[in-house]
Amino acid sequence: MASKSSFLCFFFCFLFLCHFSFAQIFERQQFWQRLQDQQQHRALRSKTECQIERLNAQEPNRRFESEAGVVEFWDATQEQFECAGVQAVRHEIRRNGLLLPYYSNTPQLIYIVQGSGVHSTIFPGCAETFETESPLDRRARSGDRGQRSLDRHQKVRRFRAGDILALPAGVTHWTYNDGEEPIISVSLIDTSNVANQLDLTFRKFFLAGNPQRGVQEQVLGRQQETGSQYGRRGSEQEKGGNMLSGFDAQVLSEAFNVDVEVIRKIQEQAPERGVIVQAENLRFLLPEAKEEEEEEEEREWHSRRGIPLNGLEETFCTMKLRENIGRPSRSDVYNPRGGRISTVNSNTLPVLNWLQLSAERGTLYNNAIVAPHWNMNAHSIIYIIRGSGRFQVVGNAGKSVFDDEVRQGQLIVVPQNFAIVKKAGEQGLDYIAFKTNDNAMISPLAGRLSAIRAMPEEVLMNSYQISRQEAKSLKYNRDELSVFGPRARSSRQYA
Repeated sequence: MASKSSFLCFFFCFLFLCHFSFAQIFERQQFWQRLQDQQQHRALRSKTECQIERLNAQEPNRRFESEAGVVEFWDATQEQFECAGVQAVRHEIRRNGLLLPYYSNTPQLIYIVQGSGVHSTIFPGCAETFETESPLDRRARSGDRGQRSLDRHQKVRRFRAGDILALPAGVTHWTYNDGEEPIISVSLIDTSNVANQLDLTFRKFFLAGNPQRGVQEQVLGRQQETGSQYGRRGSEQEKGGNMLSGFDAQVLSEAFNVDVEVIRKIQEQAPERGVIVQAENLRFLLPEAKEEEEEEEEREWHSRRGIPLNGLEETFCTMKLRENIGRPSRSDVYNPRGGRISTVNSNTLPVLNWLQLSAERGTLYNNAIVAPHWNMNAHSIIYIIRGSGRFQVVGNAGKSVFDDEVRQGQLIVVPQNFAIVKKAGEQGLDYIAFKTNDNAMISPLAGRLSAIRAMPEEVLMNSYQISRQEAKSLKYNRDELSVFGPRARSSRQYA
């Protein structure tokens, strides 16, 4: 009898393992199919032939003032943005400012340049796992607990400078500045992503406020039309508002089961407030800072050791949406004479597999150089956080398409396979590079792991008509990785 039970146990375990293995194979096949579809979709939706003759370092050319902050847009009609299928936005949220709840038609990667605050990304169908007491409830705590009502909501997350926030398309998102200094963030908008089945225009769908009439637009630089949802200023502005404004008040009254006067209040918001409003002393339950730090340390420990997570902590409702790449200890490449580079991709932040995006954060010391390289499978959208430097970009015809100084607040798009070299100025240079692939790869031209170093000397001698000693110098005089110190030379000399 015991042997029969053991056999049955073994049989069911075998069936389970087979089912699990086939499920893994099927899931892997689905992943590669989605990846192939994503790449084909991006290629099909390109609006130009990417025959770029000249790149430009751009600053925002449209500025929208709100009650408690500013929204700035880069010119999306520039060929370099259209070629990459992306747009970019910069937000400034002042103290106690609330960026009103909205969803958009595209995925976004948001880098926090300055400040700290809280945000929430609301996934439909997920449980409201947090409960917050109102001040009235706290005063009545001594009474019958069953009589008190609690505000239930989805998780609210903290963020700080150096964080990357991943925001999927179509999910509701809001941000609040409860810190002492303004929050400054820059966002990559991936309009050519497979998640966007509209046109290549970035759209924000606000659930509150008056985004059409509630901003004062300033055009920076030359006059041009805008494709943003904010509309035009003055007498040409179209009447509009938030998403609830377009419905019949009586119908919404029945849908929410509230008085029609309540619906009219949320439909008729003050036009001068805009999309970032003043909201004093918001109160809600937040995870303990220690709890979030321990969770992040655990993930980093698993990542460093190549230990896969069990998948339960990355479910749809609880997936991690934040990764800090601003901390020096987070660096993937470090040179004490040159600086450091940190990356975040789908291996360290799995939600990026869904978004098909990644990012690189660089800090260069004065006169340091990032090795000449090209992005093998992604466009790179580089925003200058601090300092200045010189960038050179070369296209497939061997001609320079950009050779100029870049400075704080500017943004430049480097198309896939265009080669780039970055050199910091006297004050150093900090940048964030958004990339249109969840596992973006670069191929360096110089340094320890470069294409030149991997070639035989004979190939270099005959390709460039140089001597063997010159070929050795070309291969080995830089023994560093991606970040080079100023005028540093390897101790190994062949010249």
